[in-house]
Amino acid sequence: MLWVRQLLLEDSVAQVMVVVGLVAATGIALGSLKFRGVGLGVAGVLFAGLAFGHFGVSLNSSVTEFIREFGLILFVYTIGVQVGPGFFASLKRNGAPLNFLAAGVVVLGAILAWGAYRFLNVDLAGTAGLFSGATTNTPSLGAAQEALRRLPEVTREMLTTPALAYAVSYPFGVVGIILAMLVLRVALRISVKEEEKCFRAERALLHPQLETLHVRVTNANLEGMELAAVPGLEGSGVVVSRIQREGSISVARSDTRLRTGDILLAVGPPAAVENFRVVVGESSKVDLRTDPDGLEVRRIVVTRKIVIGRTLASLGMEASGGVRFTRMSRSEIDLPDPMNRRLQAGDVLTAVGDPAALDEAARGLGNSMKDLNAPQMIPLFVGIVLGVALGSLPVFIPTMPAPVKLGLAGGPLIVAILLSHIGRIGPMVWYMPPNANAMLRELGIVLFLSVVGLKAGGQFLETLLVGDGLRWLLCGAAITLLPLLVAGIIGRLFLRLNYLTLTGVLAGSMTDPPALAFANSTTSTPAPALAYATVYPLTMLLRVIAVQILILATGG
Repeated sequence: MLWVRQLLLEDSVAQVMVVVGLVAATGIALGSLKFRGVGLGVAGVLFAGLAFGHFGVSLNSSVTEFIREFGLILFVYTIGVQVGPGFFASLKRNGAPLNFLAAGVVVLGAILAWGAYRFLNVDLAGTAGLFSGATTNTPSLGAAQEALRRLPEVTREMLTTPALAYAVSYPFGVVGIILAMLVLRVALRISVKEEEKCFRAERALLHPQLETLHVRVTNANLEGMELAAVPGLEGSGVVVSRIQREGSISVARSDTRLRTGDILLAVGPPAAVENFRVVVGESSKVDLRTDPDGLEVRRIVVTRKIVIGRTLASLGMEASGGVRFTRMSRSEIDLPDPMNRRLQAGDVLTAVGDPAALDEAARGLGNSMKDLNAPQMIPLFVGIVLGVALGSLPVFIPTMPAPVKLGLAGGPLIVAILLSHIGRIGPMVWYMPPNANAMLRELGIVLFLSVVGLKAGGQFLETLLVGDGLRWLLCGAAITLLPLLVAGIIGRLFLRLNYLTLTGVLAGSMTDPPALAFANSTTSTPAPALAYATVYPLTMLLRVIAVQILILATGG
C-alpha cells in the first residue's frame, strides 16, 4: 500500500487530482441530500472542501490555483454562451430595474462595511477584506490591496489582513446568498413551480404561439394584386404558405397575383393574422393541409456555417424556389417572419414545398444533427483567450488609485455573451450543444468550489475562534444577508419580479457563480442565468470601485 500513501501525501499533480476528485464526489453527494425538498446543491462541494482542508490536506498551490481559475473561467464562459442569444432582448425589456436593484445591494453592502469600521472597531484593512469576502468578489480584494498600498504609513500587516478577512467571510458569503434565496422563498410563500409557469407565460406573451388561419379572398380591391403588395402584410410577421385556386394547391409566392375566391393559408402572430383576414376577406373552413397536392411540410435545422448570421431573404431562399418558410423555432420559442431574421446555429425552420425543393433548401441550410451536436473546439478556446485578455485589460479611472479590471470572471462572461450573440465570425461558430454546455458548466463550478474550500478550510476554524475571527464572521454575515433580504423584498413586493429572475439578480449582485449554480439547479428555465448576466457587468464594476472609495474615504 506504499503507492497509495505516496499518491495521497506526495506533492504531485496526481495527488491534487485525487484529492480534488474526492472533494468533488463527496460534495456532489452531500449536495444531493434534501430535507423537505431543500438541499445544498452544488454548494455542498464547498463544504466538503472546507472539511478536507480542515483535516490538514495540503496541495501544490500552483496546481490548485490553476484548477480554481480554470474552473471559474469554464463556468462563466458557458453561462455567457447560454444566455448570449437572448441577452440583449432581456436587457432592453427589464434591464433598468434589475440593474437598479443590484446596484442597491452593492451600495447597502458598502454602507454596512463602513458601519463596521466606524462603530464596531473593525480595522480598515479588515473592513476591505470583509466587503470583498462577504460579497464573494475576488477582483475587489485585489483592488482593495492596491488601494491600501497608496495610503500613508501602510504596514505589511495591513496588506495581509484583507486576504484573511476575505477567507473568513467568503464561505458564509457563498452560503449566505443561498440562504437568503431560501429565506425569501419560505417567508414570501413562493412556489417554484408556479414561478416557472409565470415565467413561461410571460415569455409566451412576449413571443406568442403562431396561429394558422385559412382565409378566402373576397376583397375585390385585391384582384390582380401581388401577394407581397397586400396592405399591412409587409413587416406584420404573417407568412402565406399555400394558395388554392380552382381546386389546385400550390406554394404561395411573393409575386403570386391574387384572385377573388382564392383560399390562402396564413401563419403568424394571432393579432397580425386577424388583421390580415380583415384586409383580405373571410375565414374559410377548407383545410389546405389535409390535401397537400404533392406538397410537403418539413422542419429544417440550421447547421451550415456559411449561412449563420444571414437572413433567408439575403440567401435568396424565396418562394420562387418552390419553398415557403412559415416559422422559425429558437430555444423552443416560435418566431414569426423567418425570412428577415438572422439565422443562428440550431434554429429550426418549418418549410412548405415540393420534395425536390425542400431537399435543396435542406442542403443549403445544413440540416445535419451530427454537425449540430459536434462541439466546436476552436471557437471555445478562442473565446476563452479573448475573455481572459479582456479581463486583464486595465481601465484607468480618474481619482482611482488602481486601474479597474473585469478579471477572470468578468472578461470571459462578457466575451461569451457578445460572441454567442454574433453567432459566427468567418469559419468560427459560437454555438455549443446544450449537453456539452451543461457538462462544462458543472465541471467548472465543481472544480472552482473544491479548491476554494480546500484553501479556506485549513485556517477557517482557527481564525474563526481566535482574535477577530468571530467579529469578522458576524459583520461579514450582516454585509451578505441584509442587502440581499432588503433587495429581495423590494424586488418581489414592489417591483413584482418573478422569483426565478430575482434569484439571478441576487446572485449577480454578489457576482457569485456558486449561487447562480444553485439558482439554476432549482429550475429548468433560463430565468436566473438571464438576470445574472444582465446585472453582472455593472455590479462587477461597482464593487471594484466601491471598495476603493471605502478605503480612500476612511483612510485617505
